[in-house]
Amino acid sequence: MIPIDDSPIVRDDKSLILAMDHGLEHGPVDFEAVPEKLDPATVFETATHDAVSAMAVQKGIAEGYYPSYEDDVNLLLKVNGTSNLWMGEYDSAVNCSVDYAAEIGADAIGFTLYGGSNHEVEMAEEFRDVQEAAREHDLPVVMWSYPRGQGLKNDTKPSTISYATRLGLELGADIAKVKYPGSSEAMAHACKAAGDMKVVMSGGSKTSDYEFLSTVEAAVRAGAKGLAVGRNVWQRENPTQILDALEKVIYDEATADAALEATQ
Repeated sequence: MIPIDDSPIVRDDKSLILAMDHGLEHGPVDFEAVPEKLDPATVFETATHDAVSAMAVQKGIAEGYYPSYEDDVNLLLKVNGTSNLWMGEYDSAVNCSVDYAAEIGADAIGFTLYGGSNHEVEMAEEFRDVQEAAREHDLPVVMWSYPRGQGLKNDTKPSTISYATRLGLELGADIAKVKYPGSSEAMAHACKAAGDMKVVMSGGSKTSDYEFLSTVEAAVRAGAKGLAVGRNVWQRENPTQILDALEKVIYDEATADAALEATQ
């Protein structure tokens, strides 16, 4: 971990990462309710919102669409990922080198680590190579720290999420993206386990405006430094409105009620 407050992907000590790696990880099913979002340009347009500190995408999307938005969007290039067609033990193929990510213009690197998977050892070794290469390019590293595997029965148990944030710190991530562990107390412990490394909450599946914003509020009050979110923004009919509210909750630390009242 290194200080990254002067990085483009951080604003006022916080980050709001808009993720669109779902086309690879989940497939077209995530776009069935919003078929227009199959066009990545529509989500890049959403990412121009002032609240968004970075957009996370895979290599092909970055190559094809980022050049048109490089003046308005900070690029977090996800260098590994695996399709939902894969039926084996949790693993994630390395699809892009850090050198090529830097060449494309990445402002940061993203990497998924499945702690607890039978492939954890090789994934940690791959992360070592990615993290050290990122240091050579002065690029922050965001770890999608997702404990999963045959022996893991509950991937949001408080002790598991605290272990996930600690894995990020121990292995050299600058930000760890983790699932919400169910309570502000558990989130506070997960943030404490991360030391000085930043923790951001995973947005997860789409929920109601109030439920989503209330969870983000609880995470921020517990010490989380923001959010990495996809479906809970771009699956909405009005992504700008929810980003307006998220801007208030994350950066101004407003309540969900106050944010909704100010933006609806």
